[in-house]
Amino acid sequence: MMVYSVKYSRKAVEDLQKIKEDVFKACLDKNITVNYLKELMDKIKEKELFPESGTPLMLMGMFTGYRFIVYKAYIAFYRIESKEILIDRILLGKSDYINILNL
Repeated sequence: MMVYSVKYSRKAVEDLQKIKEDVFKACLDKNITVNYLKELMDKIKEKELFPESGTPLMLMGMFTGYRFIVYKAYIAFYRIESKEILIDRILLGKSDYINILNL
């Protein structure tokens, strides 16, 4: 069975930092914040064996090339290339992600 590697874009890393700050602001607890990020990244890592199991992002009935993973209030958007899962962005679910992803 092929195992894909997960790669985070620079923007996705920035998104993770913002998520960390936002979660900490909301709960004021370092342990909760660390666990939240760990669970989010573990959910993404689960796709290493079955990357196509993420939900396809469709726009006007057409596949955009992105798949996504929902974790609580956030959505991780990724593409599959060769043997890699490329995490492009991790955004708040209520954001205008279609425009942010330039679709």
